[in-house]
Amino acid sequence: MSAIVTYTAILPVDRAAVAWFSRNLAAHRRAIGTRKGTRRLTPWAQAVLVLRWMIDGDRVKQLRTDNALPSSTTYDYLHEGLDVLAQAAPGLGEAIDAARAAGDEHIGLDGTLIPTCRVTVEGPTEGCDLFYSGKHHRHGVNLQVISAADGYPLWIGQARPGREHDTTAARHTGVEEAVALINIGVPTEDHLLVLVDLGYEKFRDFPAVRCGHKKPKGARLTVDQRQYNKVLGALRALAEKANADLKVRFKCLDKIGLNPWRIGTIARACLALFHFERPRVTDRHA
Repeated sequence: MSAIVTYTAILPVDRAAVAWFSRNLAAHRRAIGTRKGTRRLTPWAQAVLVLRWMIDGDRVKQLRTDNALPSSTTYDYLHEGLDVLAQAAPGLGEAIDAARAAGDEHIGLDGTLIPTCRVTVEGPTEGCDLFYSGKHHRHGVNLQVISAADGYPLWIGQARPGREHDTTAARHTGVEEAVALINIGVPTEDHLLVLVDLGYEKFRDFPAVRCGHKKPKGARLTVDQRQYNKVLGALRALAEKANADLKVRFKCLDKIGLNPWRIGTIARACLALFHFERPRVTDRHA
């Protein structure tokens, strides 16, 4: 090149969020016994590197160049940062307790597909690609997401192969058991309903689950059933909002080229930062 063009970039994140993340990274380094002067980047610089990848979707190649790092070190910093951030995300029990504490009457359960680069992994059936979603006609992973009544994302599960149905993914990530027992031993005033779509029809018999009516073959739904579906759909729409809020905020969720089994950790890292940036405000705590 005869000339190089430079420009100024601004990372759309509050400095308080970067400072919080960098403190977590510094604490992690102390916990694993990292000696002073042995890291190429400070905790702050590492936090910025990770957040650029998460929020702006910057390529690892660009992050490596900007920080004058070897490729392997860049990936090490990225994965370490994602792990540290993901640890701050709430667990399943914590998420359900948070909904009760906020006075919610219901929570939403929904699955979302996070697209990946093409990954050819033989599935349980010969000729079936493990990460190919027949529903979405693309490769990806299935993430189970629990949201509050107002659409605020509360919890994200481990990554499951894109070919799995929501009920199967929910079983493998512990959601099925949690939903089945959600109100056991809980005072009546703190009971929660769980709103789901027809992808979770197998959960219909769980006391807390509310699922829409499926149109019978060769017949029509009754007026009452159609009205029930409309009301349930309106309430469930906020569960879709939870997924959309995360995907709009974090460009890394548009399509991920890293190990697909790591996507659950990546999504929980996004959730942890989302919770710090936008803490939920409820009437009970206003």
